[in-house]
Amino acid sequence: MTNLKTRLAIAIATGAVLLNALAATSYAYTLTVTGNGSGSNNDVDVEVDNDVDVDQDNDADVDNDIDVDADTGNNDANGNVGGKVEIKTGNATTNVTVNTAANVNQATVENCCANDATVNISGNGSDSDNDVDLDLDNDVDVDQDNDADVDNDVDVDADTGDNDANDNVGGSVKIDTGSTNTTVSLKTAANANSATVGGGNGNGGGEISAWITGNGSDSDNEIDLDLDNDVDVDQDNDADVDNDVDVDGDTGDNDANDNVGGNVEVLTGDADATVTADTLVNFNGADIDGCGCLTDLEAKIAGNGTDSDNDIDFDSESDTDVDQDNDADVDNDVDVDGDTGDNDANDNVGGVDGDPSVDTGDTETDVEANTAANANFFGEDLDFEWDWDDLLDWLGL
Repeated sequence: MTNLKTRLAIAIATGAVLLNALAATSYAYTLTVTGNGSGSNNDVDVEVDNDVDVDQDNDADVDNDIDVDADTGNNDANGNVGGKVEIKTGNATTNVTVNTAANVNQATVENCCANDATVNISGNGSDSDNDVDLDLDNDVDVDQDNDADVDNDVDVDADTGDNDANDNVGGSVKIDTGSTNTTVSLKTAANANSATVGGGNGNGGGEISAWITGNGSDSDNEIDLDLDNDVDVDQDNDADVDNDVDVDGDTGDNDANDNVGGNVEVLTGDADATVTADTLVNFNGADIDGCGCLTDLEAKIAGNGTDSDNDIDFDSESDTDVDQDNDADVDNDVDVDGDTGDNDANDNVGGVDGDPSVDTGDTETDVEANTAANANFFGEDLDFEWDWDDLLDWLGL
């Protein structure tokens, strides 16, 4: 009996990038122009640019080519005289497991906004010229790309037949062929992107306070605030999975011909084949929370002198762009041939005890192909329905 077990487990986290809790620089800004003399000229110009650029790319190319040949047959017992002839063929068991896990990107960017700014022009003398210019720019760019090409080619040939017992004289002839049991399991999980922007500790946007108070007559006071926030999340997945499974389970093709003098019996075993192809590819999840940035604005012009010129100019822009793209090409080609017949018992001359007997076993084929592909999730405080660790547990890796 031949027992052939083949297990191939491939865990590829190709560039499995985990970028967790990347905090954009966050400060509290306090700008004060106060207590300056008459006729003074005071300017504060602050420009803050915060740029976070996350680029995660994975490219996995996996080729599994498995060829298994399990053969316990091809026995000859011919031309024997004077005794029993018995051929007993063992079982052929083949287990093929191919697990592939590839391409994970995870990025968490906290504090995507500059939190607090306080601008105060107060108590300056008459005829003074006071200006505060505050420019805050926040730019978060997350680019996650996965490309997986998985080719699984499995060819299993399990054969327990092809036995010959011919032209024997003087005794019983028995051919007992074992069973074939073939199990092929293909599991592929590839291409997962997860981006969380602004959902970490310390987020909550910014509070802006702008005051022009208590300045002298004929003073010229101006506060110019410009807040720009840009969040761009681009998630792309491209998966090409080809599963090609060819299983041939054969327990027949036995010959017991032209025997003289005893019972002739041919027993053929069962041919069982189980093929499972599970494919999970292309998942995008983007959680954008609190990146409008500005939560509170307090602006006040009060108590300034006669003929003073007081201006507060506030400009705030927030732009969130999320692009999620999936392209999945999954091809499952399964060919299973379970054969327990094709036995010959011809031209036998036996005793008075019985006739030639041919007993053919059962064939049972179970094929299951499950594919889950292309899911995009976007929103705040997402409760993702998938988890990469769970996928790996499912794969047994």
